[in-house]
Amino acid sequence: MQLDHRNHAVLYRDDEIDCRDRFTPIAGSQLMRWLRGWRRRRILERHPLDERLWRRARARLAFLDGLSAGEERRLREMAIVFLAEKQFTPVRGTVLSDADRLSIALQACLPVLELGLDWYDGWVGIVVHPADFKVSRSATDEDGVVHEWNDALAGESWPGGPVVLSWDALDEAGSVARGGANVVIHEFAHKLDMMSGEADGVPPLPSRHARQAWRAVLERELARFRRDVDAGRETLLDPYAAENEAEFFAVASEAFFESPNALRGEHPELYRLLRDFFRQDPAQRLAA
Repeated sequence: MQLDHRNHAVLYRDDEIDCRDRFTPIAGSQLMRWLRGWRRRRILERHPLDERLWRRARARLAFLDGLSAGEERRLREMAIVFLAEKQFTPVRGTVLSDADRLSIALQACLPVLELGLDWYDGWVGIVVHPADFKVSRSATDEDGVVHEWNDALAGESWPGGPVVLSWDALDEAGSVARGGANVVIHEFAHKLDMMSGEADGVPPLPSRHARQAWRAVLERELARFRRDVDAGRETLLDPYAAENEAEFFAVASEAFFESPNALRGEHPELYRLLRDFFRQDPAQRLAA
């Protein structure tokens, strides 16, 4: 089985890891944390979510099945705050309903359900195009020749800047035809990756040892994946994941939430790595 993956991009300007209780979001002063918590409680009090809207958005996202009542409640509250703190900008005729915005928020918040919304600090914009969009690229080769081309993308993340999404790809999230690919989770995984600097497949980790252990697993899994791709073997992850460590992490994160049992079966060590980072076990959750 192969995840049908569209192009995504990220702009760059003992190996077992058991760090579930040691990953920490960006810290702030005690007063700032208190004020943020107070403001978010006020948001929840003032903006209760319409039940019909919740059901419409929730029904689109089968990969949320298995969440406990408490997890669904926290995800719902997190999405309300996310909608209040982020700015959505539909462009080129794209029209977003309230259910559309909530659906995006739920998908974005799932990866940080146990980490917290503070992991999405430092940027506010979400731009939605109606379909894949073109981005101009250029590169200079070793002979000093500048090459220019256009990439057609379904999503893009900028360090400190917005997340850019294609509505066509958004509308297919969770569908059987897409095989579990999810542009929202992909791009927001890039955002988590960028918190530790450039996007390199290594999100913020608590120590040098944890980073070294993470990189060892990631590079070993990526090397095995590249061998499978080069040999023409069918893979769960889209071959695009072989591009680099950042894309491998983002594509694997999609599969972790959308097709967890398949990922655990094909890449058990990679699954454990993501399970410990996200502090979630979707395969176990869906089996309950």
